[in-house]
Amino acid sequence: MPSVHIKTYGCQMNHRDSEAVAAQLLARGYTLAPSEAAADVVLLNTCSVRDLAEQKALGKMASLVAEARRHRPKMVLGFLGCMAQSRGRSLIDQIPDVDLVLGTQKFHRTAEYLDDLLSGRRRQVVDTDPEPGSQDALREHLPAGPETAPVTALVSIMQGCNHRCTFCIVPDTRGPERSRAIPDIVAECRELAARGVKEITLLGQIVTRYGHGDIPVREGKSPFVQLLDAIHAVEGLERIRFTSPHPRGYGDDLVEAYARLPKLAESAHIPAQSGSNRILRLMHRGYTRDRFLDLVRKLRQVQPGIGLCTDFIVGFPGETEADFADTLALVREVRFDQAFIFKYSPRQGTPAAAFADPVPLEVREQRHRRLLELISDVGGQRYRDCIGRQFEILVEGPSRKNPARLTGRTRSNKIALFEGAPTLCGRLVTLNITRAGSFTLYGEPAGIGN
Repeated sequence: MPSVHIKTYGCQMNHRDSEAVAAQLLARGYTLAPSEAAADVVLLNTCSVRDLAEQKALGKMASLVAEARRHRPKMVLGFLGCMAQSRGRSLIDQIPDVDLVLGTQKFHRTAEYLDDLLSGRRRQVVDTDPEPGSQDALREHLPAGPETAPVTALVSIMQGCNHRCTFCIVPDTRGPERSRAIPDIVAECRELAARGVKEITLLGQIVTRYGHGDIPVREGKSPFVQLLDAIHAVEGLERIRFTSPHPRGYGDDLVEAYARLPKLAESAHIPAQSGSNRILRLMHRGYTRDRFLDLVRKLRQVQPGIGLCTDFIVGFPGETEADFADTLALVREVRFDQAFIFKYSPRQGTPAAAFADPVPLEVREQRHRRLLELISDVGGQRYRDCIGRQFEILVEGPSRKNPARLTGRTRSNKIALFEGAPTLCGRLVTLNITRAGSFTLYGEPAGIGN
């Protein structure tokens, strides 16, 4: 059977989709190639959140087409995912040698369409139509033998987004919110635990909106907290994480869950986007700076050591120096462990793309540098504060940069490296932290847990 290489751009949801597509292709008899040079089929799973991600995928495809024309004319090339959804057939108009364009609700059709293309039954395929039930179609995870069993796994619990932030194209590329049933998600988690998975991360565009409108609140618990309770009961799992939530999705029931559920790791990725109330209103974020700070206070009351990560957009249309100063002040006040910082990128069809008073690119770049420097200072101190303390690490495997070391994460989601035997993979290890690098901890084993 032909070999396939999948290159993924963007978020964890995209990586989860690529993993499921790969697993389905393997089940169909395809093999996975380690690189595009060794593949009969190359698929780019794309991102549309920022223009840079789209340009990278387009540039990559152009180079693949040039290579195929010169040396491998039978190679099948395709776009999957968000950019495929938003641009559709125009991708083939732009790059005629592309064979396949599949949208975000069609990942489970990949093998079927590749069979048609490779057999000659079709010359090109473009399918971006919505498909009811597509959120339930991708449950597969890459197979693993006893020596390569994964320690962590991503579990998609919903698709789509109904929250129309003015800068975001995701509601158009992923469609409206569609949630899976709790029993189906729990069954998937049980299967993963039986294969040796110790930690799962629940995924959704706004994961805290899980089940909204479909599953009633019970005993004061939102559908998402009900799901956390159900997964918490799965034997063999050690940790539960989730991403990405929305600040408005943190009700008191979810805050309380951090104190009540031992398996719920004390870390939270809460996108702030801006520290300015004026900019938050223009973004249609639905919360204020004070509400965000109140949420942080509540979380630190129930879990003082919680790790906090966030997202910021700098240079949103109309952002003044005073607005940006509010963002800098928010970082100093919250003391985030880490942050992902993005220069505003207009997305066609979003309200913000038509807003007046755009911020010049050079100003966006300068603010990006300033905020990144502050996050490095504040977050770096949070990491340095860990020196001399002990933390429980779930060992995930050898470090990619230095295979002689093992890598894992603290419960607060800080990467930690140490020297140890490969037999520790999948185990809980207590580390004495001896030093801190750039968003990395280094330590020595103090004792081994279960």
